[in-house]
Amino acid sequence: MTDSVSTQADLKLEEALAASGARDPREFYRERLRELKDTNPAGYGEAVAYYRETLLPAVAGGSRKPLAAWTEYGRVLAQSLAPGRTVSIDESGRAHPYEGNSAEGLVLHLPDDQGRRALLVGLPPGLTDAQRATYDVLVSGKQRTRDGAGLGS
Repeated sequence: MTDSVSTQADLKLEEALAASGARDPREFYRERLRELKDTNPAGYGEAVAYYRETLLPAVAGGSRKPLAAWTEYGRVLAQSLAPGRTVSIDESGRAHPYEGNSAEGLVLHLPDDQGRRALLVGLPPGLTDAQRATYDVLVSGKQRTRDGAGLGS
């Protein structure tokens, strides 16, 4: 990977973020990488290789839409941290299999280890009430709604 590939990929991501209003995932994914480095060094090496050999060239070369490519990278990181399945949560709060070609919707990775919370992969520019509730329960582990009522009561 050359600096020009990295620079070109960064520019394309910045343009896509500005055009869509989406949130920049890079800082969040850096946190995931640090966690991966501490818990799964081999997975960390694979994630770094994916970043250099797959993500940046695809974005810089235009073969993948920047936000979709970064969301897929987030899925790769999540899968390395906790094997499971990745889903997209639509505006109504319903889960659908993650297709890997879109950055729309709330994207969560559901670990096979049911003792572990869902991992955030991608956020839309804004969450609907149903998406927020899904996020609060599965990712944050909150057991109360925003109005303070207990879930299931």
